[in-house]
Amino acid sequence: MRAALLIQRWYRQYVARLEMRRRCTWNVFQSIEYSGQQDHIKLYNFFSYLMDHFSSANSQRNLVSQMFGESDLFQDAEWERHFCYKDIEVPDVYAGPHLSFPLTISNVTELVDAFKNKQKLHARYVLQLLGKTWTLLRLMPNISHVCTCKHKEITICGDLHGHLEDLLLIFYKNGFPSAETPYVFNGDFVDRGKESIEILLVLFAFLLLYPHDVHLNRGNHEDHIVNLRYGFTKEVLGKYQVHGKMILKLLQKIFSWLPLATVIDQKVLILHGGISDKTDLNVIAKLDRHRFVSALRPLKRRGASARPKEAALEPDGDDEFSSVRRRVQSLTHGAPVRLRQELQRHSVHSESGRTGRSVEEELRERRRLAGLSLLSESDCAEVLEADADDWKQIVDVLWSDPMSQNGCVPNEVRGGGCYWGPDVTQEVLDRHKLQLLIRSHECKQEGYEFCHNGLISLKHWAVAVEKVLRLGLPWRVLRSQLVSGSTQDGTLNYHDWVNQLSVIQPNTEIANTSLLETLYKHHSNLESIFRMIDTDHSGLISFEEFHQTWKLLSSHLQTDISDKAISDLAESIDFNKDGSIDINEFMEAFRLVEHSRAEMEAPPSPD
Repeated sequence: MRAALLIQRWYRQYVARLEMRRRCTWNVFQSIEYSGQQDHIKLYNFFSYLMDHFSSANSQRNLVSQMFGESDLFQDAEWERHFCYKDIEVPDVYAGPHLSFPLTISNVTELVDAFKNKQKLHARYVLQLLGKTWTLLRLMPNISHVCTCKHKEITICGDLHGHLEDLLLIFYKNGFPSAETPYVFNGDFVDRGKESIEILLVLFAFLLLYPHDVHLNRGNHEDHIVNLRYGFTKEVLGKYQVHGKMILKLLQKIFSWLPLATVIDQKVLILHGGISDKTDLNVIAKLDRHRFVSALRPLKRRGASARPKEAALEPDGDDEFSSVRRRVQSLTHGAPVRLRQELQRHSVHSESGRTGRSVEEELRERRRLAGLSLLSESDCAEVLEADADDWKQIVDVLWSDPMSQNGCVPNEVRGGGCYWGPDVTQEVLDRHKLQLLIRSHECKQEGYEFCHNGLISLKHWAVAVEKVLRLGLPWRVLRSQLVSGSTQDGTLNYHDWVNQLSVIQPNTEIANTSLLETLYKHHSNLESIFRMIDTDHSGLISFEEFHQTWKLLSSHLQTDISDKAISDLAESIDFNKDGSIDINEFMEAFRLVEHSRAEMEAPPSPD
């Protein structure tokens, strides 16, 4: 006994050390990830400052200007001509999939199979597919509304991040998207993984095939500036050397047209990042989302009232524009970044004092030596207040994270969005008459996590359990035996209740006799039969034990039953598909058969 206790104590310490190591590794991973995002935003702010104050001296726009500039050279019709795929020829040696539009299910399955086999879709078909997707997305609202009246369930998928095998595993377990199997993909399709473009093409193909049953939300990585840092831009340019830049430019347009949120049955809000105390779904539904090509900087309008050059040169201006225009540490919620301003003050003002030139003359001279010219007043940009408010709404939706404390504070860990508490969640849900918020954006150790109260009424609990299990049981009558954690106001913490249902080891005993009395008639006889079939007294009936018992019974009753029929019967009773039948599965199968027979023997209704 003493040796057993020592072994048990050692094992528990060993498991505890493993768990501590896992949690520390997880924290280090998150810290590195968020630090990278924060550094990326700071780097982007630096280059944005350069692009705001300097322009190329020649007429040709370089790669930096194309990536960081926001002026659209073409209207939509001109863009369509610019991205024309018809001049691109597909060579005879091309062995990949061929697409024809409108797409059919065979086209899409062929595309999926080709990506499984590491084949590449030709650039002509890529541009054609992206062009069709762009046309469709422009017809979609900012917030997609989905109804479950014609669907049994809707599958919601979190971040894929370029891991095609994860998407294929979801399709393997849940089926391809279709009218009977709707999906909501909640953003962050690209970056980090090596097959981001393949994921986009598969999702866009299913979107074109089932536009009412496949719903795509925009994530914070659906941003061409973020893609520069996290690998998607490099992936596309590496796979499509000739047409890669055209594909990236078209994807930049597509990302800006992706919907921002999805609402199911006017009850469940799905968005990528989160909310803040300023989030207003009515504002989000009306804003022009496609104008915000990147969420990392506010929208700028060309041709607005030009800012005087003196104001543009003065880093510490106190005017209203200066207060809006300054870069902030957390994009929408942080304090202004002073480092760049101090650096600018030191380099320009100190040098101007030393040389005797004015600040404007010194800056003009430095631009001249660098081969750059001053921006004209007509090209100066001004952030409008309404556009800044719309931009903040989008940043919060794409970048925010929840916290356990009440309130709303800047998300300085990521460098964008905010941290919001349970009070903000409740306020936003109540204001829009919603019941649940589902978001992605973070990786959780268990794959999911409930937070912010998670209380539901017992009425909604009964309805939800019946929708999932479809057993036709009186759940409201049985709730006193199934629910132990209800509160005084009649609500239930479904997080705690779900945790109570998690099974670590098979339960070989009858856990609740009163519950079985309510659910099953003749349970004592069924228990005796179960133990008779369970010849090794393990508490589980193996398929072999089930087969031997049926063979013995069929020979006694002189009835002929095939081995396949016995195997099919055993598999039908094994509800959790673990290869054995426990007592709950055995008695539940009996109850379902009894219930079905009672319905068949019931006299027909007068109607």
